[in-house]
Amino acid sequence: MAGSRAHNQYRRCSDRQGSLPRGSAGRHTTAARRGPRPPAPTPADHALRELMVLSRALFDTPDEGEILRLAMDHIAAAGPYSAEAGYLKVDGDLVPSPRNGQIHALAMDRRVRELAGQDGPMTVPGRPWGRALGLRGLERLHGYLVVTSRSRPTEAERSLLATLVRHTAAALSVAFAHRRQREDALELHRLREERTALQGQLISVVAELGYQRDVHALMADVAASGGGEEAITRALHGLTGLPALVEDRFGRLRSWTGPSRPDPYPEPDPVRQDEMLHAVAREVGPVRIKDRLITLVRPHGEILGVLALVDARDEADEHTVLALEHAATSLAPELAHLRNLAEVELRLHRELVDDLLAGTDEASAYARSEAVGHDLHRSHYVVVVQWSNRTADDSFAQTVGRATSAVGMRSLLTRRSDHVVLIADDRPHARALYEALARETGTRSGTIGVSAPCDSLDDIPHRYQEAQRALEVRRHSRERYGTTFFDELGLYRILGPGNDYRELETFVHEWLGQLIDYDSRHHTAMVETLSRYFDCGGNYDETAESLAIHRSTLRYRLQRIRDISGNDLANVEDRLNLQVATRVWKIVLGGPG
Repeated sequence: MAGSRAHNQYRRCSDRQGSLPRGSAGRHTTAARRGPRPPAPTPADHALRELMVLSRALFDTPDEGEILRLAMDHIAAAGPYSAEAGYLKVDGDLVPSPRNGQIHALAMDRRVRELAGQDGPMTVPGRPWGRALGLRGLERLHGYLVVTSRSRPTEAERSLLATLVRHTAAALSVAFAHRRQREDALELHRLREERTALQGQLISVVAELGYQRDVHALMADVAASGGGEEAITRALHGLTGLPALVEDRFGRLRSWTGPSRPDPYPEPDPVRQDEMLHAVAREVGPVRIKDRLITLVRPHGEILGVLALVDARDEADEHTVLALEHAATSLAPELAHLRNLAEVELRLHRELVDDLLAGTDEASAYARSEAVGHDLHRSHYVVVVQWSNRTADDSFAQTVGRATSAVGMRSLLTRRSDHVVLIADDRPHARALYEALARETGTRSGTIGVSAPCDSLDDIPHRYQEAQRALEVRRHSRERYGTTFFDELGLYRILGPGNDYRELETFVHEWLGQLIDYDSRHHTAMVETLSRYFDCGGNYDETAESLAIHRSTLRYRLQRIRDISGNDLANVEDRLNLQVATRVWKIVLGGPG
């Protein structure tokens, strides 16, 4: 549009200066009366006027390409010339004008570049005269005009052409200068905006670094103060305003600071907990899961716990994430220290239990148990734990340790190739430990065997065998999962390999002990009467005859046997155990005495 306006302006000025205005005839008559007529304009005068109009149009055009086009279109104003081609120098290269013809274009392009900024002749077939004229500014070459003529130009025509070239070059200089000014203004504006952005970033970075230093210093002070997990969650809650919590890797709460703590805290699902840990471990930095922002505490790759913020309204920003990451960094040494202490304690426990199961010096055992905070002077039970889907490694041993603590059992712990062994200072509850382990492991496929009470350290190896026996009986029974106590096995206590004379005595004493004591004190024959009764298949007449007593006397004795022993002969289980006990008493132990 700028070029079109300049072209139209050129034509209007040319029309005004090259023709006479209206009414000139009347004025001519009047002028004739006044004086001599002025001389008629020569072609040179007309050419000069044309060039003046063209010059104004050139300088009014802001675009370099339009200036070159305008000069090429009006080259005839300087003489019998034709513009064969035009070139603008852009980024060090001569770029042909779109108005250049296709004929001889390659030859002209090559010749113009060979001139290297100088003027020179240009040979164009059919034209006796041709020149490549440089469009030079004060500091640089702006381009070229390739001009030909139908005849050799006169000196005046050459002077007019040189004037047109100079004006074109000057107009290009002005246009290039204006372009540089615009570009410089845009660059200056861009630089100012960039400077403003960089200043804003610098301010943000300084503030961020200051916040990071403050958070780091606070967390370092908290960790150095020995406040533990409570101090860290308290500091994190203070920095973010959100409830902060620490869980162990199994999902059990260790510390909570802030409002809305669940009570009771939900029991973790082992399968979902593992899925959550794996999901968070795959990401870099804290991960949002539902209403929590979670990061793992794992100083050397092993997950020791979970640190989280409860962010139900999704308000956490980059400062919240930064505080959470620093808190996790500060918490890692704390949990690692606790882990190391637990491992040392577990190792001491294992060494002590291993010695107790093998048989050890009492004085040494009492001293070592006191060092780990356990009282061996109390009556103890040996407990054996086996889970079908878990190997008896350190991880499972720790799981058993947590379960025993959860149900209030005080115990020492070690592990064997396929089971974990506990020496507990009280008789375990029939179902509590099993249920706790089922929750911990996520499966009920486990078996627990419990020995009879142990009142002496020397008895522990034997009680260990009892616990194993109870576990084996349970594993081979119809209901193979659950807890079995050795002293409730009855006949199964003396079945199977590994049973000795002492075990037989214990079994007989358990079922016949009260009758044996009664016979000894009162010089009666209650045990013998019971043995004969079983030998006769429970037949009253045969039993009475074999004992040489009346039938009513036998009934009286059998009733007394029920009262003294507390066992019911009508109960199938009691009857079987009593019959086996009398047979062992008579055959293996030698009967009365």
